[in-house]
Amino acid sequence: MGAGAPVTIQSMTNTDTRDAAATIAQILELERAGCEIVRSSVYDERCVEALPEIIRNIHIPLVADIHFDHRLAIGAMKAGVSKVRINPGNIGSEEGVRAVALCAKERGIPIRIGVNGGSLEKELLKEYGVCAEAMVISAVRHAEMLEKYGFSDIVVSLKASDPKTTVEAYRMAHEKLPYPLHLGVTEAGMGEDALIKSAIGIGSLLLDGIGDTVRVSMTGGVVQEVEAAKKILEAAGVRKSRVRIVSCPTCGRTRVELAPIVERVRAALDFVGARPINVAVMGCAVNGPGEAKEADIGIAFGSVNAAVFKNGAIEYTDKLPEVIDRFIEDARALCMMQEIG
Repeated sequence: MGAGAPVTIQSMTNTDTRDAAATIAQILELERAGCEIVRSSVYDERCVEALPEIIRNIHIPLVADIHFDHRLAIGAMKAGVSKVRINPGNIGSEEGVRAVALCAKERGIPIRIGVNGGSLEKELLKEYGVCAEAMVISAVRHAEMLEKYGFSDIVVSLKASDPKTTVEAYRMAHEKLPYPLHLGVTEAGMGEDALIKSAIGIGSLLLDGIGDTVRVSMTGGVVQEVEAAKKILEAAGVRKSRVRIVSCPTCGRTRVELAPIVERVRAALDFVGARPINVAVMGCAVNGPGEAKEADIGIAFGSVNAAVFKNGAIEYTDKLPEVIDRFIEDARALCMMQEIG
């Protein structure tokens, strides 16, 4: 993590961590979706006791999310977690912070300092309110608490429910802290609302070259967090998609129902083994090869036929609807040629 390593996708289980079987099942589902690091709440000793079984049965690093009790952090590290997420300000006494730092240092386990806008220290809230500056001050203080005991294997997150505050905090932290940053907009809500907030917050930072791991926080199924994170990383150009489909928004010139055609193309090209190619699906000649000249392969529709083009030059024309199947087969073949090459 950090030092030029690829940006990784994280999510968090919402099962009862004490139920090892349910937690394992959900993590395996997240793995299949593309999750690369997973976090689970560890809130009592029974959670700690379940960790070894969970870790034995999964294939990605497990992060223990700890609050209030430093003994749970130490227990989780001894159980074999790959990282702990704490807030040194609520983990207990300074002696507790020291014990966690020394245990993590001995075992080579990183610590994520998780600062949330909604749970800042009272004195910071009184002086600053919830703002980027207060969040960064909190993160710096917490990092110094760990550094005091010779520990510097630190990751920092500074999440607010407001994307603007989140972006400002991370940009400031990027200038002030030498540690990898875990990105996210916390409590972003459900569905489209969460996706838009996260795309604005996480996407803005990725375009600035800021961020080492990401989590898209969404109320509901955890797999959708991973799917959303992948889309944001791809849109920001941080991670290439296997197949990138560009399609026009349509207008009065369009003589076909473009949306279902795009869905057919997307479904047909979403297969293991496909290499990254750009595919264009355009509603008319105006948005054909000229608008989509960067596409490896594309199609532009008229009223009774369509033109298929490669690298900006028309390859052939054919009648509807047969041309769609022919185009899909050609696009699939191109994916496989890229794979062989």
